[in-house]
Parts: sequence; C-alpha cells; structure tokens
Amino acid sequence: MLKTISPLISPDLLKTLAEMGHGDEIIFADAHFPAHSIGPQVIRADGLKIDALLKAVIPLFELDSYAEPLVMMAPVAGDQLDKSVEARYLKALFGEDEMTPVSRIDRFAFYERAQKAFAIVVTGETAKYGNILLKKGVTPES
Repeated sequence: MLKTISPLISPDLLKTLAEMGHGDEIIFADAHFPAHSIGPQVIRADGLKIDALLKAVIPLFELDSYAEPLVMMAPVAGDQLDKSVEARYLKALFGEDEMTPVSRIDRFAFYERAQKAFAIVVTGETAKYGNILLKKGVTPES
C-alpha cells in the first residue's frame, strides 16, 4: 500500500500508468471484452467496476487535451445503449463539474484501437458497451 494511491490500483496498473507517454491509450474493458486475443498487455482487475477504477486512476492520469481523450464503443444496430453507464464514467472522471464529451466508435474500430493500445485493463464491469478508452496527455508540472 502507498499513501494517496487507491488500493484499487494494482502494482501492475500503477507501473503501466507511469510507463505510458502522452498520446498512449489505455482501455478499461468490461468482463466480456476479448482482451487476451487482441494483443497488447492485459492487466486484470477482476471484481472492480470501471467507474470505481476510473475514479481511482484519474488523480494520477492527465487526459489528452489535444485529441478526443474519451472513446467508447457505439452500440450495434438494434442494441439499446444504457446512457447511465456513460454518466457513471463521466461522474467518476470529473465529478459533477466538467464533463468532457465521449466519442463513440463502431465496435470493430474500437477493437482496432484496442490492438494498438498501450494496455487493456479487464475489469468486473458487466454493463453492455461498458468499455472506455482513455488517451494520456502531458502531465503538467506542479
């Protein structure tokens, strides 16, 4: 355990966040995401909901202000999107104040981005279309 670091952040996840450079992307994936067959390093966070993990990570992680920093998977035609999932994630990331818009992309485009991501964090999230991609920005000097 470290002071001011959430116990939800595993040593592997903390190391990964520190190793990422600006422009690198990380996927926080639901429990159904095919992470192990896609390619980049996979970090397990079984049992954790994505919004809880996002809330723990965001104090350590600067989002990219020059690109779409948040990307989620768009629903497949005929599927219903539960807007409360996106709302939970935005609240975890920004509280009640600022709300950065989320971009939604096709399922297969999301998989392509995931193949190029720095890492995929597989969580215990069970919400349909509950995957989110974060793009790291430049960490400001204190």
